[in-house]
Amino acid sequence: QEGRCLYVILLMALYWCTEALPLAVSPQYFLDTNFLFLSGLIMASAIEEWNLHRRIALRVLMLVGVQPARLILGMMLTTSFLSMWLSNTASTAMMLPIANAILKSLFGEKDTSKDMNRENEENQASLQQNKLYTVPTEMQFLASTEDKDLTEEKEVASDALSDLKKEEEYKTNIWKGFLISIPYAASIGGTATLTGTAPNLILLGQLKSYFPECDVVNFGSWFMFAFPLMLIFLLLGWLWISILYGGIDLRGWRTKKSNIRVDAEARAREVIKEDYQKLGPTKFAEQAIFFFFCMFAIMLFSRDPKFIPGWASFFAPGFISDAVTGITIVIILFFFPSQKPSLKWWFDLKAPNTETQPLLTWRKAQETVPWNIILLLGGGFAMAKGCEESGLSVWIGGRLHPLEGVPPPVAVILITIVIALFTEFASNTATIIIFLPVLAELAIRLKVNPLYLMIPGTIGCSYAFMLPVSTPPNSIAFSSGHLMVKDMARTGLLMNFMGVLLLSLAMNTWAKSIFQLGTFPAWANIHAENATSLLTAVENVTLSAL
Repeated sequence: QEGRCLYVILLMALYWCTEALPLAVSPQYFLDTNFLFLSGLIMASAIEEWNLHRRIALRVLMLVGVQPARLILGMMLTTSFLSMWLSNTASTAMMLPIANAILKSLFGEKDTSKDMNRENEENQASLQQNKLYTVPTEMQFLASTEDKDLTEEKEVASDALSDLKKEEEYKTNIWKGFLISIPYAASIGGTATLTGTAPNLILLGQLKSYFPECDVVNFGSWFMFAFPLMLIFLLLGWLWISILYGGIDLRGWRTKKSNIRVDAEARAREVIKEDYQKLGPTKFAEQAIFFFFCMFAIMLFSRDPKFIPGWASFFAPGFISDAVTGITIVIILFFFPSQKPSLKWWFDLKAPNTETQPLLTWRKAQETVPWNIILLLGGGFAMAKGCEESGLSVWIGGRLHPLEGVPPPVAVILITIVIALFTEFASNTATIIIFLPVLAELAIRLKVNPLYLMIPGTIGCSYAFMLPVSTPPNSIAFSSGHLMVKDMARTGLLMNFMGVLLLSLAMNTWAKSIFQLGTFPAWANIHAENATSLLTAVENVTLSAL
């Protein structure tokens, strides 16, 4: 072990002395995109530090109501909103305990109810084996009365058991609907902002690498495109989950709710209120975090929204980027006080000089920020740059002749389907790193705007709903023990289908005006010319070698 450590030290020293590799290894690890992502992660850490996310979640649930369909909607809205700013995994992990607490107040402990139901079924089977019928215990002394009375009692008992079975099935379905809606909402919500999920940032980074002159994709333009898509998909997903799992009963919507369900909803309402009251009055730190969070979103959105001049137009072109904006705002969190400052302190010479805690400490940021994801992004950008510089992406593009006759709208649908299926079994980050160079070259071959193919490929990576292993949010929900693979498969199949159609609709309607998709842009022309010259050089080298 000591020898291995010495070997690593000597190897690093050799590289440093000879500079066989650049000292920083690769500048791709420190692109603007990485710092934009870092600013979002730091903001998320501050939100989690002061429980602002929990206050927002409980407040939304209090507003939407406690009927199962409304609660599912509230869960999905809250999870998707949080996932726009926090990671999908963190949003899911935060919302699941809240969902479980509400479900337990509605239906009691699910495992316990299962055991009771199983015990009742075993008792029923035992009684029927002995040619006896189940009757209420307090009525057993009437067993020797007339046959007519006994028949009536059997019918009442049978109806009661049937109602109990239906109620238990209803509880199980609602429980599944709650749990499955949260990871789906997290995956959908993460697509709405550039910082919401890693594939969005990889797209931005690879655009800057492949097409340095492309400036149409930024936080504001992406939000204008992806946020309406997210809302439509979220609404349709909610309807599908609510109908499938009994939150919305199309056949019995006029029937009166049972007293059991009314009481359960009242208990759920009390649980939500109690949890909200435990948070206490809104603290100064929460108000400050909310203010900086709103400033963070507004400043990023209004920097260069494309449809009107943004505030960045007051500076020299290229001087202000999304990363500069995000990092500038989150730096304030490290010195802004978490307690309301008193003006009297400045005029009271005898006031104690006590140190105030900032909204976020660097130690907390170190503990909560997933630095491995930033390194993963850097690795992806380095791989993409390697594909570009070596000519690999051009070589792949040269093998795409059979696809050149495919109409672009059909290509969008096919690309989204293929990537959505691929990412069911592979990491969405790895998937997009593999496919984006291919899509860029395919777009140049088809003479369409590269964004017309690269954006559907990027968002399609987040549409992984069918398997527990597809995404970390799916795995977290599945690990609760109340979902089966077939539940996710049958629900996720239609979700994938809806996602593909909605994405195709978005790309052929409002996305065209936002990203100017109707023309082949000049910045893609420059890349096409460079790629042609590089391909010629590669072919010449190959021929000379032969």
